[in-house]
Amino acid sequence: MIRIAPVGRALAVAAATSLALTACGGGGDTATQTSESAAPASSSSAPAAAKGDGTLTLGTLLPQTGSLAFLGPPEFAGVDLALKEINEAGGVLGKPVEKFDTDSGDTTTNIASQSVDKLLAQKADAIIGAASSSVSESVIDKITGAGVVHFSPANTSDKFTTIKDNGLYFRTAPPDKLQGRVLGDLVVSDGNDTVAIMAMQDSYGTGLADQVEKTVTDAGAQVVERVDYDPKAPDFSADIAKIKAKNPKGIVLIGFEETAKVIGELVKQGMPSSKHKWYMVDGNMSNTNYVKMPKGTLTGVKGTYPGASAPDEFRKNLKEVDPKLEDFTYAPESYDAANLIALAAEAAKSDAGADIAAKLAEVSKGGEKCKNFKECVDLLKAGKDIDYDGVSGPVEFNDAGDPAVATIGIYQYADDNKYPVKALEYRTGNIEG
Repeated sequence: MIRIAPVGRALAVAAATSLALTACGGGGDTATQTSESAAPASSSSAPAAAKGDGTLTLGTLLPQTGSLAFLGPPEFAGVDLALKEINEAGGVLGKPVEKFDTDSGDTTTNIASQSVDKLLAQKADAIIGAASSSVSESVIDKITGAGVVHFSPANTSDKFTTIKDNGLYFRTAPPDKLQGRVLGDLVVSDGNDTVAIMAMQDSYGTGLADQVEKTVTDAGAQVVERVDYDPKAPDFSADIAKIKAKNPKGIVLIGFEETAKVIGELVKQGMPSSKHKWYMVDGNMSNTNYVKMPKGTLTGVKGTYPGASAPDEFRKNLKEVDPKLEDFTYAPESYDAANLIALAAEAAKSDAGADIAAKLAEVSKGGEKCKNFKECVDLLKAGKDIDYDGVSGPVEFNDAGDPAVATIGIYQYADDNKYPVKALEYRTGNIEG
């Protein structure tokens, strides 16, 4: 099938190509490497990208430290599993894919910027990450300005739908407008006609809180208190006191690892989940952050995060890559990101960033359906148009590089302060409503 790219996106990709000044791509035949063992010194100015050299080189910019460090292991495992399968199937463009891992840290440090400098010096063609929307926002200009694909498995801020990206930014996680609608609907359907929202003050927290608030009020319930807080605050006693004064039936908690402190203060001020229904989101849904709390602290707490149900076989394969995995959040999206980049490079017959970007939408929709790299690449080599359906969902990119359709899972915590792998239910919808 012959496709004509949307004009705006095609022009943006062309603009990215025009930025090309120096060679881009990997070198050597090693299947994977890490930045810790093979990283050149950081450069103060990022090198620009141009034509690929025939070896697809991926960089990961994922949290090894910081407020989302619990998301790092499943995201790294997802990428590593995909690369294992890709290279076992013959690699991309006839060569093994190379990979360099780096830490994204969080917004309290400059780690992400330094990591991007390393990856660009290592001639990465595409960078997978960051998990945090705010971190990605801080480095997107550096990545896309170098003509490199910036592909996040976990960014959900609505800002990225319209952000200037030279046509090079993509994500497998859906914008927060869908998660916000699902969460808001859940809160109201559970009988909460008075609701409080406590959200971290950044592009992720504020944007998601706005959508939840709109959905709740549109449904006829009342948001009686909203606190947008500094996640670096030493304590949250004053914030929780504001919420306690309004005595809401439901409390929505939007944040990262600092949510553990928020929960501790809720309990201290007499607002446990047994008296007020708590709701959480992808940024703080964790099976590691709350296990040291007293048994039953999170019993019955519900939360949402994007993604369809991951098959048992997929989780088994992830555990073979990383036997210590306890969280699986965004592992499917990370796996799909790596596969889509590899398939787009194969379809483009090039590892150059702009060429990969120009093919990402094409390999994600409209052709013959396939579900893994080998199946899809065999179709490409046979001259077929493909439609990669991922573990995280159909992943059909719209003109903005967002998935047009996505699934949100609704989970519930048990007495051990963990939630099960399988959701209570999954809700699928169009991003635009």
